[in-house]
Amino acid sequence: MVAQPRFFDFSRLGNGVFQTRVRAAFEPRKPRHRLLRFALGMVGLALVVLLVLFGVVVGATMLVFGIGYKLLKRGSRPVARDARIVDAQYRVIDKSMPAR
Repeated sequence: MVAQPRFFDFSRLGNGVFQTRVRAAFEPRKPRHRLLRFALGMVGLALVVLLVLFGVVVGATMLVFGIGYKLLKRGSRPVARDARIVDAQYRVIDKSMPAR
């Protein structure tokens, strides 16, 4: 008894039949009817617009919550008016102390 391959016939690899079948399996086909092609195009366009709007809403929500969190986290601490002012605690070191 001879085993016959069902899915992949490797004897046909030379003339490109295998590649054509694989390419055809994953290649979407456009419908021939004009109105159906137009309707599917509009469905695709609506899907893209919906995804873009969803991304914009999610991004804007993240920005609003981030800014609100920073404002609430800051609390009642005063904001420095001058960019050169740094609010910190300093310790003055005497010059007579040896460096480590």
